[in-house]
Amino acid sequence: MAVRPNSPAAKDIAYVLHPYTNARRHEETGPMIIGRGEGVHVYDDQGKEYIEGLAGLWSVAVGFGEQRLVDAAAKQMQQLPYYHSFAHKSHEPSILLAEKLLEIAPRDFSKVFFTNSGSEANDTVIKLLWFYNNAKGRPEKKKFISRIKAYHGITLASASLTGLPANQKGFDLPLDRFVHTACPHHYRFAWEGESEEEFASRLAGQLEDLILREGPETIAAFIGEPVMGAGGVIVPPRTYWEKVQKVLRKYDILLVADEVINGFGRTGNLWACQTYDIKPDVLVTSKQLTSSYMPLAAIMITDEIYQGVADYTKELGTFGHGYTTSAHPVATAVGLENIKIIEERKLIEHAAAVAPRFQEGLRRFADHPLVGEVRGVGLIAAVELVSDKKSKAGFEPVGSVGLHLFERCQEHGLILRNLGDAIAFCPPLIISEQEIDQLLERFGQALDDTLQWVQSRAAAAE
Repeated sequence: MAVRPNSPAAKDIAYVLHPYTNARRHEETGPMIIGRGEGVHVYDDQGKEYIEGLAGLWSVAVGFGEQRLVDAAAKQMQQLPYYHSFAHKSHEPSILLAEKLLEIAPRDFSKVFFTNSGSEANDTVIKLLWFYNNAKGRPEKKKFISRIKAYHGITLASASLTGLPANQKGFDLPLDRFVHTACPHHYRFAWEGESEEEFASRLAGQLEDLILREGPETIAAFIGEPVMGAGGVIVPPRTYWEKVQKVLRKYDILLVADEVINGFGRTGNLWACQTYDIKPDVLVTSKQLTSSYMPLAAIMITDEIYQGVADYTKELGTFGHGYTTSAHPVATAVGLENIKIIEERKLIEHAAAVAPRFQEGLRRFADHPLVGEVRGVGLIAAVELVSDKKSKAGFEPVGSVGLHLFERCQEHGLILRNLGDAIAFCPPLIISEQEIDQLLERFGQALDDTLQWVQSRAAAAE
């Protein structure tokens, strides 16, 4: 049954399914109903065309309407539409995809565990490392360090890793065993005159102080997105990851790289770990793994971690963890075909080639009266809005101007995402230079509309 926009049913759906959007605004307007997609474009049920400037939710690498992924799913549905991975069972697509991931991984991982989402994957990482430390006779080594403004998921455990109040407020989160260190956003949190390298050194020192306060013997792992996504597209300051890794090695703390958004070419390399010379003990990927045509996430672990888990499983007699649809054959078949497309069409090389046009084009807005900072790498970026460039003061209430700009972008045929008063960009990897120019033009029009609105609102308040 079709649901029409602005109908009571549509408003109910919006309230249930869209928690990150202003609830009152949805009560007034209802949701946008997307009917179809092709390439970098999607079309609503009224036929209006939009450039999907966030690739869905940071995820549709190969674009919309890719027939090869449809065919891969259909073929697998006909051959084996479902089977589980319990009780020593498996199937070819999951085996082949695991082998492929280990082949292209940024370091010598040993094993892959599949889940249905990044949230489930990070939840599983927590359980795996708790299990591993029990195996090693370190029952107290269970805490996870994350960062303020990090996003790692929305299950009880992964939302505790997340460092965004909106994902914890009202849910009695975070749980115990989860602590947060400083956000590496130089523009917002550096001291006056502090260079990126000096800022990185200060954050590494704060991390070490936190570890010493909590007790190194109690901390299992540090988790981080190489480039923070939903927290505002925060690019790490120079030398940050080098200095963080040095601290972690000093205190025997594992490093988990959350590449759910970053992986498969987003930063200009296959993995953001390659972009920032990160050597993780665990890597989590999802989203662009299947271009989100099917739900799938993967965890890659080192052999040292695997052997600890395997030995303890033998001792206990079972490894009591898994999901009904872990390594779903249709999802893993789509993942395999998606990686083939990325490789055959050289989409990572393409993304790296068009990224300068994208980044430089966005940076032309740095002089706009509303823009405080433009930041990004590869094909991911954010434009942060401010009410005063010199003081970097934001708007009140927080997010009000960002929401208005988000809506004006949609009016001009561009879908982005407002993260408070930062506007996030993350187009499909297939985007052409011509389409980048169209994206920038539409954003510029929306930004000018928003400036007029801000100025008229200020005049009315005088």
